[in-house]
Amino acid sequence: MNNHLRRLLATLAVLTMVLALAVPQVMAAPPAQEPTEEAGMISGFPTTDPNEAKTALEAFNKADKGQPDPAWKGKKLTIAVYSGGQRGPISGPLYFWRNKFEELTGATYDIVEIPFAELREKIFTDLQTGAGTYDILINCSNYYGDYILNDWIIPIDQYFDDPRFPKWDRDSIAPAVARLMQWGDRWYGGNNDHDAQVLYYRRDIIEDPKWQEAFKEEMGYEMPVKMETWEEVLDIAKFFNKKDWNGDGDPDDGITLHLKVGGQGFFHFMALSAPYVVIPYPGDPPTKVTKYHNVYWFDPETMEPLINSPGHVRALEMLLALSKAGPPAMWGWSLGEAWADFLSGNAVMTFSWGDVGSLSQDPTQSVIQGKLGARGIPGTKYPYDREKGQFLDLEKPNMVGNQVGCSWHPVISKFSKEPELAYYFIAWQSTPEINHWNVAYGWTGVDPGTTYDWFPPYGTAKIEEYVAGGYNADDAKYFIGAYQDNFYNYPIFQNYLRIPGTPEMQEIWDVHLSEAVTGQVSPQEALDRTYDDWVRIVEDYGKDTLLKLYQESIGYQP
Repeated sequence: MNNHLRRLLATLAVLTMVLALAVPQVMAAPPAQEPTEEAGMISGFPTTDPNEAKTALEAFNKADKGQPDPAWKGKKLTIAVYSGGQRGPISGPLYFWRNKFEELTGATYDIVEIPFAELREKIFTDLQTGAGTYDILINCSNYYGDYILNDWIIPIDQYFDDPRFPKWDRDSIAPAVARLMQWGDRWYGGNNDHDAQVLYYRRDIIEDPKWQEAFKEEMGYEMPVKMETWEEVLDIAKFFNKKDWNGDGDPDDGITLHLKVGGQGFFHFMALSAPYVVIPYPGDPPTKVTKYHNVYWFDPETMEPLINSPGHVRALEMLLALSKAGPPAMWGWSLGEAWADFLSGNAVMTFSWGDVGSLSQDPTQSVIQGKLGARGIPGTKYPYDREKGQFLDLEKPNMVGNQVGCSWHPVISKFSKEPELAYYFIAWQSTPEINHWNVAYGWTGVDPGTTYDWFPPYGTAKIEEYVAGGYNADDAKYFIGAYQDNFYNYPIFQNYLRIPGTPEMQEIWDVHLSEAVTGQVSPQEALDRTYDDWVRIVEDYGKDTLLKLYQESIGYQP
């Protein structure tokens, strides 16, 4: 085992993320079915909710099923997935649809749930040894660099035109997420989850004329309800912090964040900092990647880390300021605690993943259904231009879309003994009808990201589909609208880091960010320490190797 791989397998990804042979005659797809109920099951689905079963059956009947190969009957796959449970995020849909997979193919699959802290190590150990324990990996997108470097997964575009397999709409996927399922000009992943961070807020409070008047009196200007910049978000958070705006007799919070080491706070910083760091190409197209434009992580010519640039430092200063506009306890909060503060009605705003939009509709966890506001991640008028060596002062904010998170989706192990059956499962779950059902029912943890998730004119979804999944209609409009803006209306996007060594870099980054947030070191010192550690990691893996993979992953042409 080489040193790089030994180190890779020894490093646990400690960041909990909320945060997956023959060609004989064909088998006819089963006829459309009507709901039937038995103990704990309705229409073959593990649910006791008749409406859930009804809508799932409609999706199943409408989805393309291909022409399943009779040779698959009696075979079994094994799927490795993040451990969310039978009705939890990412793993839940595997349980929900398993009986239907068996109906279609005569095959079945085992589900192996793995805690996130162990997921990468167990998957990579299986791949490195060639054991082939797992046929399908519901993987985090930042694993790809290691996959490609070691030739551990197989491309799936070889199956696209085979009539045995269901057809799915790759053009419908938000381009930023679709790129995470590819490497170079090959497809490796199927469609599933579509992660991004957006800003959530209490619509009933921000739009209340009483609070708007109070804001103007105290702050001296009209409340910026649209919250287009982080500077405006900070002013609103500071204004509401420690006021009893929810009427419970106790002071409440301006913002809630998860800033604990290992609590994924670095993702907060990633989304927040992008508009301070990433600027568009001044020509056509604005998304062109150059040495100075549309880059966030490393200089694409030298592989020098950019993480301690003046733009990153100013963004960290903003994160520190925001962290003081909420409870000090959140410096030690993970995802669940930060989300609970917002969902329980004690914080005016938070910024995080689609889970917040879904959970806000669950009356067992939320008191804010019908009060949810959401928008795409804010920008800033003061980004740093590395080529000019100065901060800009723009008339309009620099808006940068993000795909922060894992965007959990399936890939096929090179060592699978049933790659064709594995692809059948992937293609079937990727069909618009089934994927959209998973999106519309929030308990699945599958976030929106396709044209069939969006409302007109962006896509074909209907409010009624989300209402059927338990959403308040207005909340759904704001939630889905925020995602639509992020994926389709922002002019440029933050790069996604998925080179070998990414988890090590993120873990170290997380530690140093916490040192700054808790006041142990200055923002500049925290990011200088990160820079030094990233230089060491790059050298350890090999600068030339990583530079080539980095350039490929961000679309930079030397």
